[in-house]
Amino acid sequence: MTVTVLLADDHQLVRSGFRVILEMEDDITVVGEASDGLRAVELALDLRPDVVLMDVEMPVLDGLEATRRITAADGPSVLILTTFDRDDYLFAALRAGASGFLLKNGTPEALTEAVRVIAAGDALLAPSVTRRVIAEFTTPRPRAPEPTGRLGDPNPGTRPGDLSSDARLGDLTPREHEVLVALAGGASNAEIATALHLGETTVKTHVSRVLTKLGARDRTQAVVLAYELGVVRPTQG
Repeated sequence: MTVTVLLADDHQLVRSGFRVILEMEDDITVVGEASDGLRAVELALDLRPDVVLMDVEMPVLDGLEATRRITAADGPSVLILTTFDRDDYLFAALRAGASGFLLKNGTPEALTEAVRVIAAGDALLAPSVTRRVIAEFTTPRPRAPEPTGRLGDPNPGTRPGDLSSDARLGDLTPREHEVLVALAGGASNAEIATALHLGETTVKTHVSRVLTKLGARDRTQAVVLAYELGVVRPTQG
């Protein structure tokens, strides 16, 4: 199968360089280019490539907002590419729905492999990045005051989001819960299979069901949700 890619970067030389690298591979084809974030959104939803390589700092619309719009419209997977190794970009990209985060100073091999990984529906989170995600989502934050509710409310003080979160987690079987915890730790399918004494095909099935039940686009989003919903604690990361 051929992986189709859209390039979104405001520098022509950068796009040309990426195109040369990617199209040297027999299984990857560049189907379009965008020089600003708004055009990237338009082409992503029109061309429906497998992967969008998205720069962060672009005119008209930055890459993070472009990513948010693409994923909100159930568009293709987005791989963020940037020259900046900054945590604020990383976490903003993940919250926007990006499936991976890669620095531009990486090797051509790293780029092509990243495209294949994202196109296959997997997450691109290196162990070092996973540790930073864990640190971010397990850092205690001040909680907003609980709503007091009105007199006569059946559940005064209940936040609307809590019910949907509990429902999503409640749908997971014990085995799927174990798989989610392993995903949040950055484990690959092979590592999960070894740890839980399962076949890799079985693990893939469990991962697919976890994503479906959580409403997550891919493994990256499952990791984010695992920490945001409190499934995994610092002692488990």
